[in-house]
Amino acid sequence: MRLVPKWALLSSGCAPVLLVGGWTIAGLLEGPAYDPATQTISVLAAHGAAGFWVMTGALVALGVCHLLTAWGLRAAALAGRVALGGGGVSALVVVLVPAPSSGGSLRHGSAVAVGFALLAVWPVLAARRGTAAPWGLRPVPSLVMTALMGAGAAWFLIEVHDRGAIGVAERVVTSVQSLWPFVVVASCLRHQPGFTGFRRATDVSVGRGRRSSP
Repeated sequence: MRLVPKWALLSSGCAPVLLVGGWTIAGLLEGPAYDPATQTISVLAAHGAAGFWVMTGALVALGVCHLLTAWGLRAAALAGRVALGGGGVSALVVVLVPAPSSGGSLRHGSAVAVGFALLAVWPVLAARRGTAAPWGLRPVPSLVMTALMGAGAAWFLIEVHDRGAIGVAERVVTSVQSLWPFVVVASCLRHQPGFTGFRRATDVSVGRGRRSSP
């Protein structure tokens, strides 16, 4: 199992903080005219929005964080790392084709959809078989997370169709998608040699072996 650098914990941990912090500050700048329950995050990054630069900066930082995490997550399968990195690129594309101040945009919507899809499938693509794999890269947790993200995306589409709580659905899905890489990296660091918990467990097992030997 290839080692995961400790800086990957920083890049993956910053992703959800920057995303949530970005939409929170941008929403405050918009004032009461913006309803986070029924309006999307893209509205905050649209040209002319009061918090345009805040939300745009947060999305750029999110994309860079995903790219760095994908690069550092060497313990994951290559397909999953590519999908995670692709999700980061999609965030950057969303910035390049922002939503219009009114109405919809096919290019923007397509970039968002591709990003949603890539960040939903990367956990199962990154999975490793066997009990030696870190918890976050084992097939069952990876499959569960992909299923949850897929269900969240379906919920978002339903809310868009019904013109309901679009903002709530989008925030729940994107929060989970931005947080999961951190969980995976943390499980990899905890699993690999050099982590304190690993050394303690190894010392205990070695000590038991010595006591049991004649």
